[in-house]
Amino acid sequence: MASCCVNSSLILINIEVLDEEDVVKSFQIEEEFLLDGQPIKIISGAIHYFRIPTNQWEDSLYNLKALGANTVETYIPWNIHEPAEGIFDFSGMKDIVSFVKLAQSLGLMVILRPSAYICAEWEFGGLPAWLLKTPKIRLRSTDKVFMAKVEAYFKELLPKLLPLQITQGGPVIMMQIENEYGSYGMEKEYLRQTKQIMEKYGVVVPLFTSDGAWEAALEAGSLIEDDVLVTGNFGSHSKENVAALVQFMAKHGKKWPVMCMEYWDGWFNRWGEPIIKRDPKDLAQEVKEMLELGSLNLYMFHGGTNFGFYNGCSARETGSMPQITSYDYDALLTESGEPTEKYDLVQKAIKEVCPEVWQAAPRRKQVKYLGNFKVAQSVSLLNTKKTLTQSIASSYPLAMEEVGTGYGYMLYSVALRNNQSEQKLKLVEADDRIQIYLDGEYQATQYQSEIGQELLVGHEKATESITADFLVENLGRVNYGFKFNHSSQSKGIKGGIMQDIHFHQGYQHYPLDFSKEQLAEIDYSAGRNVKQPSFYKVIFELPEVSDTFIDCSAYGKGVVIVNGVNLGRYWQEGPTYSLYCPKDFLRVGENEVVIFETEGVEVKKLVFSEIPIFKH
Repeated sequence: MASCCVNSSLILINIEVLDEEDVVKSFQIEEEFLLDGQPIKIISGAIHYFRIPTNQWEDSLYNLKALGANTVETYIPWNIHEPAEGIFDFSGMKDIVSFVKLAQSLGLMVILRPSAYICAEWEFGGLPAWLLKTPKIRLRSTDKVFMAKVEAYFKELLPKLLPLQITQGGPVIMMQIENEYGSYGMEKEYLRQTKQIMEKYGVVVPLFTSDGAWEAALEAGSLIEDDVLVTGNFGSHSKENVAALVQFMAKHGKKWPVMCMEYWDGWFNRWGEPIIKRDPKDLAQEVKEMLELGSLNLYMFHGGTNFGFYNGCSARETGSMPQITSYDYDALLTESGEPTEKYDLVQKAIKEVCPEVWQAAPRRKQVKYLGNFKVAQSVSLLNTKKTLTQSIASSYPLAMEEVGTGYGYMLYSVALRNNQSEQKLKLVEADDRIQIYLDGEYQATQYQSEIGQELLVGHEKATESITADFLVENLGRVNYGFKFNHSSQSKGIKGGIMQDIHFHQGYQHYPLDFSKEQLAEIDYSAGRNVKQPSFYKVIFELPEVSDTFIDCSAYGKGVVIVNGVNLGRYWQEGPTYSLYCPKDFLRVGENEVVIFETEGVEVKKLVFSEIPIFKH
């Protein structure tokens, strides 16, 4: 049963359930967090089930428990669970129910963040690309179309989570309504409608919001007036941030326990920038200080990997900065799950503040070099484009979301009139990165900040028309900031292509998301041309499998697909020059790796590494 008692200074949410021994279990929020009526300090760590292979979940969760933690926290990204509208997927790495049950079996409580928007440096902040098919949709607002789609998703998701609540004998003690909304909007009715939908479909555990720990963000992003727990996000200056949270709550007549829902122990990284590191001793001291003041969730405990095309992007005034494939985050566990110096020092800090906690030595793992193997076959994308996917014809160019999944690449092919001299070309309203080929010859690459600038491209062949191919890459949608509702979130060529002073008509669209079905249709006999974007196939045998890294330092830019699984992007921009390959994606016996290289760099071999490779 659930009861709620509110006065001017506190909120009491008493949640009780009978376990197998008929012992009452309860989680309460008064002036402290209470479990079975006893004060409890929440020591939590973030592990994203969708960034880690399923066979690694147990080791990561065990290591969190061994750290001295009692709780695990995870986001739930909408876009992986509803990849196409009305089509839902909760299998494999997307099996949130199994992840939560596994956490419970190891004695961990669980905090879930199933909000429509998650940020998390994840593509589009977790929103599905198909939302962009709706003209003028206003995301993260009371837009009726948007809220209807949120409710349709929650109607499918929440019934899976309800049995996991502590009221039903599960480990879930809290759920989030929205994420850092105070750093984006201030529409309280949107938060209320989201809360109402969650409650409508059976969520009874306490709800919370999390925002930056300053008054403007807390005021705009919280529902404190509706008795929804307020938490903060920060990674240092604990005393000052806790004081700001306490002051904000007191201003609204509340005296709740303080919790940092994201205690940043590292940071994410962008292409072309140095790896960001945090001093382990500094972190341990800050964690100790925070635990003396309240509860915390280490973000991240185990970061994992942005597999496939799910990396997010940072907004900039001109253009954007996409984030790298690795989500190592300089966390307590490395990308591959190995405990770090931070782990050891934070474990000691926890013990100093909470001497009664259970701790143990963490599980270690091995990452191995698995050899190097020659490329067996290769083919130019331009020669095999017609076998990969059914082309879609249109007078004017269509956005990636209109004709495909909205992820990966789109190849636009057109027949231009040949003036047998320099051609003036201009791309109008296009995102994000475009490579231009005339009759298969590379001409130029443009990014968001350059798109719209006129190009002079040469062509002297005595033909009436020119085959022009434009390879557009979605580098990752913005996951945070002022460009979240921006037109640049829709990818591909949307305005058009101008030849001389007029817009060209007549386009063939080839959406390229590298699904298993699409990869099976690559025709390696169609003809090599290493100067064009190309596929390279490597076939090799392994007597055993192990976690490993693929060395991409000799490549240009592209993706690596192992036995049908897209490991993510590599790029000579750095700062990383390798891709993490879990043993889960490899096989004893024959393996197939496909490398899609876009920069005209000939890929000659596949090389494994026992360590990640960074820019020096």
